[in-house]
Amino acid sequence: MVSIYSVSNLHAQDKEVEELWKNQIDTGRVVFTKSMYLEINEQQVLDLLDRQPSFGMYKDNYFTTGVPTNKKIDQYSADAKFQISIRQRLTKTVLPFNSLLMLTYTQKSFWDIYQDSYPFADNNYNPGLALAKPIVVNNKLGGIGILAFEHESNGIGDSLKSRSWNYFVFTGTYFYNMYFTVQAKVWAGGVSDDNPDLLAYRGYGLVAVNYRSKSDRLWISAIVNPLNNLTSFNTQLELNFKIAPKFNQYLFVQWYNGYGERLLEYNQYTSMIRIGICIKPPLRNIY
Repeated sequence: MVSIYSVSNLHAQDKEVEELWKNQIDTGRVVFTKSMYLEINEQQVLDLLDRQPSFGMYKDNYFTTGVPTNKKIDQYSADAKFQISIRQRLTKTVLPFNSLLMLTYTQKSFWDIYQDSYPFADNNYNPGLALAKPIVVNNKLGGIGILAFEHESNGIGDSLKSRSWNYFVFTGTYFYNMYFTVQAKVWAGGVSDDNPDLLAYRGYGLVAVNYRSKSDRLWISAIVNPLNNLTSFNTQLELNFKIAPKFNQYLFVQWYNGYGERLLEYNQYTSMIRIGICIKPPLRNIY
């Protein structure tokens, strides 16, 4: 369970960024024309990153429960899903190209809370080592690039249920303006003998579009993951609404449609809609 202190500390991570953002907004109008995220030079960006706490959130942290949209709803098809995602910065922005090194860890779990004894259906563990570099163009923060080596598995050893793979991943996030970001992510690596066709259901990358309202109360995200033949897609839609202006907790609705949501049943089609609570990381979403 996340303590009130922990939530406050996590929220403090992006307070300085939010102040910079708000100071640039003309609150009397909404402008959707192109204007990069923050008017700030490269040294200011590096100083800002170096002042952030070494430990913090990496991706969304959420707890949800939901039901399928493609089959009968009962205690066996409804479930809970939660994600814990953290990072530990190992260096400041002193590496080549003004990049920083960090350890990352994301865990995504599927919990059959409506069945007797409340068993966990699948746990997906995803540690990684990542290099991150902010991209500044004409004294504006234009985006961020992340190059990482990651492992993902369900933590089961010598068994028919074992799933794992190791891969390199490059993520590029472009801050179109204060409201919209676009993220592209590609990966390549080796899969285990337990799941040799994993990439046929996970594909080799994704594209995500994210909208954030001026007041920061509303976030809308769409993630598209094309598969091998480029004629079918795994899709994920998310809607976030902040509970109160001074909080960093959002009411969260997520719909996943496709394959590969969980490692254990990566080759089985799922369509799930879930609702819960989400805590956001600094800056923007990373998928």
